[in-house]
Amino acid sequence: MQSVFRTLAAEYFSPLHIASYLALTAVWIGIVGAFGLRGEGLGTASVVLLGVFTLAWLARLRGDFSQPSWQHELVLIVLTLSALGLIGLGRSSVSPILLILLATLLAVRFPGSRIFLVLAVINLSLAGLMHWRWQLDWPSILVTISAYGAFQLFAVLLMHSSRRAEAMAEDLRAVNAHLLTTRYLLDAAVRDQERLRLSRELHDVAGHKLTALKLNLRQLQRDEALKQKPELEQAGQLANELLGDIRGVVRQLRAGDGIDLEHGLIQLAQRFPRPRLELELPADFQIRRADQAEALLRLVQEALTNAARHSQAQHLWVRLREQGDALLLELEDDGAARWPIQPGSGLSGMRERIESLDGTFSMAASPSGGLSIRASLPKLASA
Repeated sequence: MQSVFRTLAAEYFSPLHIASYLALTAVWIGIVGAFGLRGEGLGTASVVLLGVFTLAWLARLRGDFSQPSWQHELVLIVLTLSALGLIGLGRSSVSPILLILLATLLAVRFPGSRIFLVLAVINLSLAGLMHWRWQLDWPSILVTISAYGAFQLFAVLLMHSSRRAEAMAEDLRAVNAHLLTTRYLLDAAVRDQERLRLSRELHDVAGHKLTALKLNLRQLQRDEALKQKPELEQAGQLANELLGDIRGVVRQLRAGDGIDLEHGLIQLAQRFPRPRLELELPADFQIRRADQAEALLRLVQEALTNAARHSQAQHLWVRLREQGDALLLELEDDGAARWPIQPGSGLSGMRERIESLDGTFSMAASPSGGLSIRASLPKLASA
C-alpha cells in the first residue's frame, strides 16, 4: 500500500505538477468565477472545453511523452484543440494560460529546435483568433503574443532543464550501480581468496605437522617403557581430535567459497528509488564461479537501469533457481515496453556477457506489459 501511495505521489504531486494545478485553478476561477469573483461569461461551452482540457491534462501526467504513441498523440491533439477552442469562444484574460501549460508538454514531445516551430504554429493560430474572434488590432495582438510567447519560452526552457537534470541523475545512478557492483564483486573475491588461503594454510601446514605429531606419538607408544603411560595415550587422542577439528574447519571454509548473490542484489537495488526489487532466491544460495556471479549481477543491474530510465516500471521481479545442470535467472518488470524492442548497448551487452559463458539469453513481453528476460548458465565447477 505504501508503494502505491509513493507511486501516486510521484505521478501527481511533484512540484511541477502542483504548479500546473494552481494554473488550472486560476483558469477555472477566471472562466467560471469563485470566491466572490464573476466569471467571464463565455457560456457552457467554455466549461465543457476547460473540463476536457483538465481531464486530458490529468491523463497526461501518467504518460512518458518522450516515447510517442497514438494515445499520447491523441492527448496532445485534445489539449491543443480544447485550449484553442476555449480561446476562440471570446476574449479572455486567463484562457491563454492553457497554452503555457501545453508548451511544457510539447517541450517533452518535440525536443530540440522542433519545439519552436510547433509553438510558432500555435501562436499564429492564437493571433488569428485574437484578430477575428476578439477583434483586437495587430499592435495589441503583437504585444499579447510576445508576452505569452515569453512565458511559453520560459516553460520550455524549464522543462528542458528539468529533463536534463533528470537524465543526469539517471546516468549518475547507473554509474553508481556499476561501481557498487564492481566493489561488491571485488570484496567477495577478496573474501573468497582469503578463505581459500586460510584453508590451504590449515591443511598444508597445521594438518601436515599434526600428522607428523601423530606418527611420532605412535612411535613412542611402541616403547615398552612409555606405552603404559596414560599421558601418552591421551596426547595421541588429542592429536586425533585436533586433526579432525582442523579438517572440519577446512571443509567449512571450502564450503563458504562463492558469492552471496542476494546480498549484492539488495545493496544494488537500494540505489534506485524505483523500480522496487522483488527477489526469489533459494535459501543460502551462493554462486561458485566469479565470472557467472558477475554476469548475473550485471544483468540485474542493467535491468534495473533500463526499467527506471525507459519503461517507468514500479517493480522488477528477479527469480533465480537451479534447473538440472543450469542456473536459471528470470527478470520481469511491470513497465510499458514498446515492441519490437530495438536492443541498445545495454541489452546487447547482456546477451554477449551471458553467451560468452556458454549460456542462453532471450527476451519477451511480460504479462504486465513490461519486459521479461530469461537467462541460463551452465552449472560448472569453480573457475
